[in-house]
Amino acid sequence: MPSHHLASQDTDHTHQAREQRRRFAAEPDTVHDFIVCGAGASGSVIARRLAENPDARVLLIEAGGSDEAASVLDPAQWPTNLGSERDWGFQAEPNPHLHGRALSMSMGKGLGGGSSVNVMVWARGHRDDWDFFASEAGDAAWGYQSVLEIYRRIENWRGTPDPRFRGTDGPVWVQPAHDPHPLAHAMLGAARELGIPTFESPNGAMMEGPGGAALTDMLVRDGQRHSLYRAYVHPWSDRSNLTILTGAQVRRVLFDGRRARAVEVEKDGRVLTIGARCEIILSAGAINTPKLLMLSGIGDRAELERHSIPVLQHLPGVGRNMQDHVSFGCTWECKEPIAPRNSGSEATLYWKSRPELESPDLLFCQVEFPVPSDRTAALGVPEHGWTMFAGLAQPKSRGRLRLRDADPAKPPVIDANMLSDPADLEAARACVRLCRALGNAEAFKPHVTREAIPGVLDAAGEDAFIRDSAVTYWHQCGTAKMGRDDMSVVDSSLSVHGVEGIRVADGSIMPRVTTGNTQAPCAIIGEQAAARLRARHGL
Repeated sequence: MPSHHLASQDTDHTHQAREQRRRFAAEPDTVHDFIVCGAGASGSVIARRLAENPDARVLLIEAGGSDEAASVLDPAQWPTNLGSERDWGFQAEPNPHLHGRALSMSMGKGLGGGSSVNVMVWARGHRDDWDFFASEAGDAAWGYQSVLEIYRRIENWRGTPDPRFRGTDGPVWVQPAHDPHPLAHAMLGAARELGIPTFESPNGAMMEGPGGAALTDMLVRDGQRHSLYRAYVHPWSDRSNLTILTGAQVRRVLFDGRRARAVEVEKDGRVLTIGARCEIILSAGAINTPKLLMLSGIGDRAELERHSIPVLQHLPGVGRNMQDHVSFGCTWECKEPIAPRNSGSEATLYWKSRPELESPDLLFCQVEFPVPSDRTAALGVPEHGWTMFAGLAQPKSRGRLRLRDADPAKPPVIDANMLSDPADLEAARACVRLCRALGNAEAFKPHVTREAIPGVLDAAGEDAFIRDSAVTYWHQCGTAKMGRDDMSVVDSSLSVHGVEGIRVADGSIMPRVTTGNTQAPCAIIGEQAAARLRARHGL
């Protein structure tokens, strides 16, 4: 379809959605069939799939606002969202394993959630991730072969045809980075120098084995971000059975006995109670979702009683098992300024910290501008440079999220606990060494003058650099994990253990973080949740 027709269609949908929100604000509906809390990567998928049945009345609630802004739609402007009103702005507690540093924990706030503010990378995860999910859940539908079929169904792949791995008829527009930066090509050359294989795409055979390097797959269409909200909900926003409520923060879920019946929502200074005939789905992200569960009486008994919250269901795993990808940025000075292209991150690499591993445990994203931490910036950041944003794809450390108090307006206490497991420090050493070997390879010599950060290090200096440079990829997950053990929060259908009428569907449910960026796996989580909801309610 010509781009001017797309623009006209977008304007129509936007006007209708605004009118719908205006009507709701004037006279809020009190009951819907389904309430989806959070319009991020998973919630957008669920709302669309449920609303495809015209008999289902669906309410999608989002605490943030519209995605109609240059900082969202222009791929190059994504960094400007960090720390803005489109970012929840969470802060982790000081971490003794990072020399006492307290890391920023950005999380998308607004239609599209993280998929509207992130770097637009489409990374499906490794085969072993999904087979591990299936094993933990006791459900083969979460296994790699089943998930691969979902990916083929939802993708609209615009690169070299690959019918074994890629689909072309789905709502998610995926394309390789367009006209990549010379540094992106240099990264692939450096990988080959070090004996790391390169691939046509990172989403195929590359993630069925030990890893490799490839140009990045991106959610960009006609030069604009194509978030999962834009892919799924925006074309459906004029439907009479789908209501999208922005600027509304869910405070807690209300129960009738042990069945979820309504949500308490704050909107424009008013507290509303909105009922759900069928089910309530929490898709608020790995920080807000466990917070909502605890405020609703679901969580560790001792934690709830500490805040005088009546215990509805003792689930000690709520808020535990917190994981995130931790990164250590190494930076090189460029010979001459070359403006970043696309999102400024166009090449990716996955590899192993130890040769005996069967799948990658290291993640590398090349960034076409310097990305120092608060500490490493003091080492001297070149005016023109690039960073190898290299980190742990399968960290062993686990953090925990707790309530600050029973006030829904207060942010939770986030103990990210990165690098607390000694195995992570060992993997980080291998990560930084490989990062430096890549950046100092012959392939980069035409483009760089020197390695600016960190340079040659002894063992003590290497460990100090790791702790000082560590930052998050903002891939928080795992805080309401799927499984069958005592620390699990949801079952394979994503229903919360011990209660009825409530499911969790976002990165919270991951038993472990996927290998790579988490946006695409969260789309799968949304599709899995929607399929089970439709089956359960005959939609």
